[in-house]
Amino acid sequence: MATVLLVIHLMIAAALVGVVLLQKSEGGALGMGGGGGGGFLTGRGTANLLTRATAGLAAAFFTTSILLTIIARQSAPVGSVFDATNPGQTPAAGAPATPGEAPAEPQGRGGILDKLQPPSSEPAVPGGQ
Repeated sequence: MATVLLVIHLMIAAALVGVVLLQKSEGGALGMGGGGGGGFLTGRGTANLLTRATAGLAAAFFTTSILLTIIARQSAPVGSVFDATNPGQTPAAGAPATPGEAPAEPQGRGGILDKLQPPSSEPAVPGGQ
């Protein structure tokens, strides 16, 4: 069902791009139908047809977008990525989490330098001072 709807959605999107490009440009810059000479797509009746086609394709595009979102929401797992992690309850690195045990307090301020240097019991100040 989702695959069929996605293919229809892509066809509508391609048709919408095509219809928009066929319309006469008001600025004369990029429109394909903005030339001076007569042709197949000229006149006020064609402008009404292209405007109505654009509106219909836009409505179909929004409808298929909403339906694809609903289908994706129903097949997605319940919950969030943020629900799985709780920063206050994470165990220390290398230590398994046990129920009822308080998490270990991190050493230092938790910056990148604390992660690069191994923890030592000696003071950081040289002994001569």
